[in-house]
Amino acid sequence: MTFTMPLVALLGAMFGFITGNIFGSPWVGFVIGAVVGAALAFVFSKIIKVKSKQKTLATGVLFGGVGMIFGGLGGLFGGFLVGISMGWFANWVGSGRYRAGVPIYYTPGQVLWHNAFLFICAFVFFFLIAPLLPVIWLSFNAENFFTFTPEMLSFKAEGYSLKHYRDFLGTDEWMVPLKNSLIIAPIATLISVSLGTLAAIGLSQSHVPGRQAMMAVLISPMIVPLIISATGMFFFYAPLGNWLELNLGLNQAFVGYVKVILAHAVLGIPFVIITVTATLVGFDKSLTRAAANMGANPVTTFFKVQMPLILPGVISGGLFAFITSFDEVVVVLFVGSARQQTLPWQMYTGLREQISPTILAAATILVSVSILLLLTVELLRRRSERLRGMSPG
Repeated sequence: MTFTMPLVALLGAMFGFITGNIFGSPWVGFVIGAVVGAALAFVFSKIIKVKSKQKTLATGVLFGGVGMIFGGLGGLFGGFLVGISMGWFANWVGSGRYRAGVPIYYTPGQVLWHNAFLFICAFVFFFLIAPLLPVIWLSFNAENFFTFTPEMLSFKAEGYSLKHYRDFLGTDEWMVPLKNSLIIAPIATLISVSLGTLAAIGLSQSHVPGRQAMMAVLISPMIVPLIISATGMFFFYAPLGNWLELNLGLNQAFVGYVKVILAHAVLGIPFVIITVTATLVGFDKSLTRAAANMGANPVTTFFKVQMPLILPGVISGGLFAFITSFDEVVVVLFVGSARQQTLPWQMYTGLREQISPTILAAATILVSVSILLLLTVELLRRRSERLRGMSPG
């Protein structure tokens, strides 16, 4: 009890301080939370003898009921989450499961650092993800402004609507930029993957002179500040566009797309080079030599032997290049014109000129797409490790 109660009380005090801020009395909430946490630890260890999952669920229901009394439906939801967290933590500490993931010979200090490190990682992850949650929540606002209405905070149905998603999907103001993004990003990704893969294969050869310097130059777009890269691209692609229009007679709109696509390809190439180079580290070069001894030419060797094995790294690099192109706004402002207005450009314009909650719906869709792509990258990374024998499963 001398170990469990103080820790659970500390967590309860933290939750109480946050809850107290909502009602204007943070320190009162701090004290009440500490008392409730200590009482919860005592009850779990001395009185209630049921399974841990049942304790956690019962705590969530109890806290949710109290939250509903003081805060309505929103209080029910928040109280349930706090209760689940408190119940799980009290069970985790009180049952000694905090030692389950560490070797048996670890000292108390090493066990403390191991678990503290996990909590720090979880906090960092929450710190990165938390700003997205209000954006997603507000995208379902029934009103045309960027604030949480009382109906939303009370989780009433009239406070929520899909009107901003209908505005996003049903107007040319947003569909044309989305169409431009879906044209520019895939083509830029294809160019990035083609050039970046070839560059990574060439730079992975030990006999290439100056490969370290060339690698530094090729990945510089992801190191140099984007505004500097955008300025340089403007001074490079503006004369190039004029030359294409005057000497080849190309359409101005087409030339604008070419400039934006090439600029985005430059930004995506470093991601492809890095991921493919990392994949090539575990590649067995004796396979290519064996294919050559069997009479295969270099092109056949690349597509039949090397490419299937490095394909997860190539696809991962392509996904990063696609995300970079699809979300980029600074370069397209410098290089493109109104006809090449992309979805991030439209969002930036909407924030600067008119505050429309439709931006939140667009941001939510972009976040969802990015999450799906990153999950795909992680699955491909694990597959690549399995193919190279670096992981058992």
